[in-house]
Amino acid sequence: MNRLIFFSIFFLFSAGNSLAQVGEDSTVVPIADSLQLLLAEDSVSKMPGKDSGWVLNPDIPFFQQKLSWQLLQRHPYFGFSSPPVIIGSDIRQIKGKEFLFYLLVLLCLIYAILRRAFPKYFKDLIRLFFRTSIKQRQIKEQMMETPLPSLLWNGFFVVSGGLYIAFLLQHFKINPIDNFWLIFLSGIFVLSCIYFIKFLGLKISGWLFNMNDVSDTYIFIVFIINKMVGILLFPFLILLAFTSGDVYSIGINLSWYLVAGLLVYRIILTFGAVHNQVKVNPFHFFLYICAFEIVPLLLIYKGLLLLFRITA
Repeated sequence: MNRLIFFSIFFLFSAGNSLAQVGEDSTVVPIADSLQLLLAEDSVSKMPGKDSGWVLNPDIPFFQQKLSWQLLQRHPYFGFSSPPVIIGSDIRQIKGKEFLFYLLVLLCLIYAILRRAFPKYFKDLIRLFFRTSIKQRQIKEQMMETPLPSLLWNGFFVVSGGLYIAFLLQHFKINPIDNFWLIFLSGIFVLSCIYFIKFLGLKISGWLFNMNDVSDTYIFIVFIINKMVGILLFPFLILLAFTSGDVYSIGINLSWYLVAGLLVYRIILTFGAVHNQVKVNPFHFFLYICAFEIVPLLLIYKGLLLLFRITA
């Protein structure tokens, strides 16, 4: 009983002290004042000062396109109705060489197909061109027995050579017409006619003078060098098509040296092959080169100039 009375009196005194401490603490801020202060300081965005007075029609569904666009035009924060901002661009755009790019890609694809379809012929072609094989006569006979890859590689040379002729005429500005593709097709036609006539002329000459072996050897060397010209010219065609400035000048100069060097190499090989079978004077062979290699090209070019002037 005494203990109960003691705990009751102690509880009453403790409660009184707690209430007195709360009443004396002046730092407590009311909850309502704290919320007002927080809202006043944390202002992320403000509504625009002017009200357009536009009222949304609740009868029109929100998902319709016209209403959505009206909402975007009257958006208070984003200027969807303002004119667009146009930013200039320095991107270089080159037009007019798309077909040339596709043609070079096609030539690269044809080269890859021919090399994969006739790997032995391509390997023998390289070995015979650099004269690294001891059995050259055997390789020559094997290559002459496969006319299909020889014809296809000759076609590759004609296309590459026609494109190179078009680039040269365009570079020196002596093209008879202003159409690049017509000049390209004319170059293919001219090269085809030149080497077809040369092939027939050498065959007929060998048959008339009973020198078939000499004429066949000469024809074989000429077309071997032509195939290598078509292959080695291909990287320079890419440079001449898509470069300018110093890179273009270096590319076209190197291509001249390449073609001139291969022609000189062809003359040396043909003279050595013919001289081993027939005693030929070097001066007479030089006259033959001038008469059957250089003069026909000049005559054909002169004829094309006259033809294009008449048609123009």
